[in-house]
Amino acid sequence: MIKNIQYFILIAVVTLIELSSLNAQSSYISKVWVSDNGDGTYKNPVLNADYSDPDVIRVGDDFYMTASSFNCTPGLPILHSRDMINWSIINHALKRQIPEESFNTPQQGKGVWAPSFAYHNNELYIYYPDPDYGIYMIKTKDPAGEWSQPVMVLPGKGIIDPSVFWDDDGKAYLSVAWAASRAGVNSLLTVFKMNKDGTSVIDEGKHVYDGHGVDHTVEGPKFYKRNGYYYILCPAGGVATGWQLALRSKNIFGPYERKVVMVQGNTGINGPHQGALVQTTKGSDWFFHFQDKGAYGRVVHLQPVQWKNDWPVIGDDKDGDGTGVPVMQFKKPDIGNVYPIQTPAESDEFNNDGLGLQWQWQWQANPKIQWSALIRKSGFLRLFAVPSDTGRNLWSVPNLLLQKFPAPSFTATAKIKWNIEWDVYQNKKAGLIIIGDDYVYLDIHKTDKGFFITQVICNDAVGGGPERTIETRALKDSVVYLRVHVSAPDASCVFSYSDDGVRFNAIGIPFVARPVKWTGAKIGLFSVAAPKERIGGYADVDWFRITK
Repeated sequence: MIKNIQYFILIAVVTLIELSSLNAQSSYISKVWVSDNGDGTYKNPVLNADYSDPDVIRVGDDFYMTASSFNCTPGLPILHSRDMINWSIINHALKRQIPEESFNTPQQGKGVWAPSFAYHNNELYIYYPDPDYGIYMIKTKDPAGEWSQPVMVLPGKGIIDPSVFWDDDGKAYLSVAWAASRAGVNSLLTVFKMNKDGTSVIDEGKHVYDGHGVDHTVEGPKFYKRNGYYYILCPAGGVATGWQLALRSKNIFGPYERKVVMVQGNTGINGPHQGALVQTTKGSDWFFHFQDKGAYGRVVHLQPVQWKNDWPVIGDDKDGDGTGVPVMQFKKPDIGNVYPIQTPAESDEFNNDGLGLQWQWQWQANPKIQWSALIRKSGFLRLFAVPSDTGRNLWSVPNLLLQKFPAPSFTATAKIKWNIEWDVYQNKKAGLIIIGDDYVYLDIHKTDKGFFITQVICNDAVGGGPERTIETRALKDSVVYLRVHVSAPDASCVFSYSDDGVRFNAIGIPFVARPVKWTGAKIGLFSVAAPKERIGGYADVDWFRITK
């Protein structure tokens, strides 16, 4: 009996710890970007971070978002909201990317491209493309819990941007676009019949829209049905310079009528690119889309939707021509309640049992458990100096722990203690990094003369460019506070460091962050050793904080 009581007490304690971690995640409020103005209005972007190709679905009173995660693992972030403005990260649906032998090493720009949701038979589905392998499906009854293993629905190269639709008669359909880099053609939308379970395509497919000559680079189709019309909402014209289309037909295979429903106009919101149409429980429609902002990535906007002659009008249509432009500020959606302000997590004190979910999306390959340790109640994250045989820079190092830029301007500070074992300290280092096609970092390392801090810059990292040491300074001991301030509009980065966390000293030269293929720059932590270096050495990261 006593053993049973002890068991249940243990379970209760573990549950409370897990709930505490989840509550800390969901109640986070950013110090650098909040979309909710607190007065019944919101400002765009609702997520001022790189959630590329967002798709959003409502299930009951809950809204869920996922986005492209490319080569980063775990992939397919799951965000949750009750009002479409205030979001938190609650899970990652894809724990490891397949085929694992490919994604055990970084594959920049590959992996999970634009995913989409579907809800059917009380289960939530995600269909996601890997442009080198085909269309996969995963599903769950609990978005915050375990998701199924990926099922290949449609194999093939260059098949992208899936959207699945179950019709009123139970028949299922898959719409896709094409990537010219793999398929040899683009600007086409294709619809396939599927089995009723949504697990396999059962025909050869039919092209339903050809954008050549009118809507070049049409892609990202999303299926909807309203008032007897089948709709495909899709962007065309390119990520940075395009427009939003609505296609409609009384037959799912067409022919489809075409209408431009949102353009950039005289706003500063370029693109605007693909997203999702969502309806509230009260019947109002809203449209999520992204804007490409270079080093800041693809940030997420929310636009009001009105219907005119069975065509959606997205954004603000002041001239009444049926084509809207994006709004920068608007009244919040009426969902019948007011919910607390919250934002996806950024800072991490490393006081919980696991990494914050903002980190768990950003290993650069399928992770290995030996890269790091977060021992319960230790109060720090330990990053081991993993030997890496990847050439002369960090571009292909898998164990970089990164996250998105959270706002146009912000400051990131990390407190790090550098530990060396066996007094083997050559060619080992840890630090704070900003990485894109170029990168820059501050590292702490040890020589036979003591501890030092160095700023290092690597231009053309993607092309194998060498690292350059900009400046090195001596440290008092093994503990250092590393800091970078990133400022708008060009993502200019200025570095500093401190021995005591109070007085910071500038070091090195300014650096302008650059994006990576399909994604923005990232910021984070690393701990590495040279190839074939003897093991031993690790960084204890006390905390990582994002402030103004």
